[in-house]
Amino acid sequence: MKILVMGGTRFVGKPLVARLQAQGHQLTLFTRGTNAVPEGVEHLCGDRSSDDDLAALQGQRYDVIVDSSGRKLDDSRRVLAITGAPNHRFVYVSSAGVYATSELWPLTEASPTDPQSRHAGKAETETWLRSEGIPFTSFRPTYIFGPGNYNPIERWFFDRIVNDRPVPLPGDGSTITQLGHVEDLAEAMARCLDVETSANRIYNCSGSQGVSFKGLIQAAAVACGKHPDAIQMRSFDPSDLDPKARKAFPLRLSHFLTDITRVQRELAWQPSFDLASGLADSYRNDYALNPTKDPDFSSDAKLIGA
Repeated sequence: MKILVMGGTRFVGKPLVARLQAQGHQLTLFTRGTNAVPEGVEHLCGDRSSDDDLAALQGQRYDVIVDSSGRKLDDSRRVLAITGAPNHRFVYVSSAGVYATSELWPLTEASPTDPQSRHAGKAETETWLRSEGIPFTSFRPTYIFGPGNYNPIERWFFDRIVNDRPVPLPGDGSTITQLGHVEDLAEAMARCLDVETSANRIYNCSGSQGVSFKGLIQAAAVACGKHPDAIQMRSFDPSDLDPKARKAFPLRLSHFLTDITRVQRELAWQPSFDLASGLADSYRNDYALNPTKDPDFSSDAKLIGA
């Protein structure tokens, strides 16, 4: 199939493009040209926020459009205004961050969304695609981790563990969160193209288990080659912080767990990485090769003191 990927050279895009190439699809990547494009792939260089740059898509028709970088409805709508709807599928990277705060866990695809969420534009995009009758498949990951992660998630923990710093721990560390490996997300996205049932579907897509903050720190320690008991965790009171903010601590300070039954059943998909193997992969194939230079621990002092 003829596939346009908006993005495709960074975190999620790299393993996805590799899979699509291996399947023999004809690929076009629209990127800002910051990162290298794989050999044999057409490259359109431009900024998707520029009408002049998007004009490079004029007159092109695609079987599949993958949007891994759109954040607002207008981001995707402007692309489709030029290319028209794809013949087969629009594949979208949404976020489990669209969900409203809940007392019921895990969250399902039917759980209420939060119109005030910073990810609300992604939910609006899904609603618009459905209302326009554009065949789409949308994926709502929780926290994506793995080599190439440009969000400070596992690296935040690695920095403190490797540098023998105390790791700030919200409360007693019992809050449950959920991570999913980037390779597993890419596999689900590539697989949906061959599954008719996935048309007009939204999928939670993450790891199969949740983990407490304390358990996450312990697993990160093992990935760094250290014994969990050797890591100093220092508790802080999270009550004065925005529970969804990720400034002083890299994860939202409230439970965040989704049900992935639908994607497992309909795509015959299973995560190939659990938390331990995923963190080990991220440490070995990313952090150890490129450790953070002069990491900034100043925010820790506000949480746990000097």
